[in-house]
Amino acid sequence: MKLIHFSDLHLGIDSHGSLDPETGLSTRVLDFLRAFDTIVDRAIGGGYDAVLFTGDAFKNRDPSPTLQREFARRILRLAQSSVPIAMLVGNHDLPNMASRATPVELYKVLEIPGVHVSRNIESFVLRTKSGPLQVIALPWITRSLLLNLDMYRDMTDEELDREQRRMVSQAVSEELDALDPSLPAVLMAHVSLQGATLGYEQSIMLGRDVTVGRDDLHARGFDYVALGHIHKHQVIGTHPPVVYAGSPERVDFGEEHEPKGYVDVEIDTTGPQRETSFNFVALPARRFESIRITAAGDSPDRVVLKEIERESGRIRDAVVRCIVQVDPGRESSVSPVEIRRALQAAGAYSIAYVTIESDTVSRARTELDEEIARDAATMLDRWLEQKKYDAALKERVRSMGLEMITQHRQDTEGRGEGG
Repeated sequence: MKLIHFSDLHLGIDSHGSLDPETGLSTRVLDFLRAFDTIVDRAIGGGYDAVLFTGDAFKNRDPSPTLQREFARRILRLAQSSVPIAMLVGNHDLPNMASRATPVELYKVLEIPGVHVSRNIESFVLRTKSGPLQVIALPWITRSLLLNLDMYRDMTDEELDREQRRMVSQAVSEELDALDPSLPAVLMAHVSLQGATLGYEQSIMLGRDVTVGRDDLHARGFDYVALGHIHKHQVIGTHPPVVYAGSPERVDFGEEHEPKGYVDVEIDTTGPQRETSFNFVALPARRFESIRITAAGDSPDRVVLKEIERESGRIRDAVVRCIVQVDPGRESSVSPVEIRRALQAAGAYSIAYVTIESDTVSRARTELDEEIARDAATMLDRWLEQKKYDAALKERVRSMGLEMITQHRQDTEGRGEGG
């Protein structure tokens, strides 16, 4: 039985893009759609039995009709080609009121054959050409489910975390007990798992994470555990495989060096015991490149332009940021505008920002794209890059800052709903 596992599409992210006149979409949105198209093409043409999508279809809970149309086109291609797909609701898909629908629940209402959407913990069977596949779905669980109950309202955050882990463990255990052990089974979960390495998703996270362990998920009861929510592909366990697919496209420079793609999974059901093998399949995601130039001497501008020319191969078709280090007192000798022109001439896809630094300048001169300047989380990262904090302090400051940003967004959205 051959499966494709992918996750965290976040369709709608348009940072570092421009308007494509033919489609009316951001060129960055087109990058994400190309990745999605590749996955769909391979699922249909590669003899796969099913696709497992572990959540976060869109950037936010209110995608535009155009984005929903483009997502639907690809889901329908799978359905019409008799490749079933199971989809989880991730944290970015959830509305701010429990009674409201998610963007992907439309497929559940339409009852499209071969398309299964899970907003709640449940088990079901996907009918594939290689036989039935049992699935337990663990979508994103919100803390509001607990806070709506009087008995939990006075608990501390730590106590609520423990209670939520207990509830997840109990729910998965109950669903697992009802499965047929003679048939292959997978767990799909949109969670933060202990032992995972976090990435840029911290900057676009909605709400507060609860971390669960492999024992909470009862991983040993499955042939494969398909994880979503963390954008960095990684293997958390091997017996059975417990795997984050990661995201299929890069979001920002925090993912500059991370491969992007999906996971190819095969469950061998022919032997006396089922065996699962898997491998990560990289996609040609948009490159992000940091160009760091030390421009010492009396003519730093010449040094910079020469270095940009030398790095033209790395710059071409990439989202680029350029950090230039000059001697004290030479900060005004380098023009960010001229650097931008040189980067554009070298074929940069997009220029995120240009920074001029020196050892005596306490605040670097930075030129930012307007889109980035509106993103508080990105600006926080840029500010931290300019500080000489040690890694531990940087992480504490970043964590506190992101929590404040998230709370502000939630407060703002709450006021908007009431207006």
